[in-house]
Amino acid sequence: MQEIQERFVGLVREKIDNKNLKYNILTMGCQLNENDSEKISGMLEKMSFAETDNFEEADLIIFNTCCVRENAEEKLFGKIGEIKKLKEKKNVILAIGGCMMQEEIMLDKIKKSYPFVDIIFGTHTMQNLPENIYKAIIKQEKVRDILDIDGEIYEGIPIKRNSKFKASVTIMYGCNNFCSYCIVPYVRGRERSRSPKKILEEIKKLSADGYKEITLLGQNVNSYVGDEEIKNFADLLREVCKIDGIERVGFISPHPKDFTEDVIEEIKNNDKITRIIHLPIQSGNSKVLKEMNRKYTKEQYLELVEKMKKRIPNIVFSTDIIVGFPGETDEEFEDTLDVVRKVNFEQIFMFIYSKREGTVAEKREDQIPEEVKHTRFDKLKELYESRVDENNEKYIGTTQKRVLIEGESKNNQDTFSGRTNTNKVVIFEKTEKSKIGDVVDIKITEAHKWYLKGEII
Repeated sequence: MQEIQERFVGLVREKIDNKNLKYNILTMGCQLNENDSEKISGMLEKMSFAETDNFEEADLIIFNTCCVRENAEEKLFGKIGEIKKLKEKKNVILAIGGCMMQEEIMLDKIKKSYPFVDIIFGTHTMQNLPENIYKAIIKQEKVRDILDIDGEIYEGIPIKRNSKFKASVTIMYGCNNFCSYCIVPYVRGRERSRSPKKILEEIKKLSADGYKEITLLGQNVNSYVGDEEIKNFADLLREVCKIDGIERVGFISPHPKDFTEDVIEEIKNNDKITRIIHLPIQSGNSKVLKEMNRKYTKEQYLELVEKMKKRIPNIVFSTDIIVGFPGETDEEFEDTLDVVRKVNFEQIFMFIYSKREGTVAEKREDQIPEEVKHTRFDKLKELYESRVDENNEKYIGTTQKRVLIEGESKNNQDTFSGRTNTNKVVIFEKTEKSKIGDVVDIKITEAHKWYLKGEII
């Protein structure tokens, strides 16, 4: 496969070299999509395309879609309308890929309503993009490259990283959980884990290139399955942390039901692993969780959180919460607020439930009225924001270790910005010895609503 990809990379480069063609990518969705877009950029730049932030300047526009939320569809169709007008002015190539293109109903809609789209590719055919671009540009063919299967794992795809110091590394693809509200298993396929050898080779190369922070990605990252030597996620975490030059290691997203003792022990024993754990709960009510097919109860979730808080000093949590799942009563929603109070989440990613065609929850007749969903969402948001100041104040006077200097502060060129290992933004004055990409210890001196202030020690 890699030989075929390289062949078409060469063919396209030969045809467009010295023409100064530009590309623009709009990425929707999760960090896995962002990682995919980095790979798309890597392939395009090997073909001699140059990136532009202005889609009106682009000769090739790619939408990397998400199908988790309904508003992603609205955003996509609005953007396609803009590109139609652009195509009438210039010969721009439009490609649409990602999760949404694995949905049959969406694929049919694109074909029927937007026939001017040049390339459609799915989550399992991204590696074919050079060949698809060759067909679209050189042969002027319409390309529809979708596989309705779980797909293989392709290694060696070029990648253009968005940062020089932080990198995401996908360790597995797909999901086996089939939560009743979620379309992801139907579009990303079943779980497939990358070889530990390939993962570690990629991270060692990143370290040699000066990268300091690695985030391990997977739809259900802690269900990773390795080989005889590196058997599971805990083993992989341990090996990644051994790599010289890598100072911080995080991971997204684990499933509460798969958070095993050995992973907890690894986090406890290794201070390279960040101290914020993204632990999606989705709902705080056990009945709703069962109907969501989440495979844990409210009580089991809280027990897991308490166990980790007791064993790992300074651990904090972020989470995902869905408001207005079909059939959710006011009393059941109050259970979610109860969990928020008890766990005291550092961050909450809040979502109003939206129907996804093809899921179990979409077929239910007890859908919650939109006004009720929005009222509950506002209550959740108000509760979370009421606790932010108190959460931030606990940092004052503490020393935050392994803060990666990410860049200059947006509002003051004399200060740097970074993140603590609990993902708090922290602003601090530059010193003669400090530079972007350094990992430093910061003493926190002030707490503000959405950031902290400190000084290098």
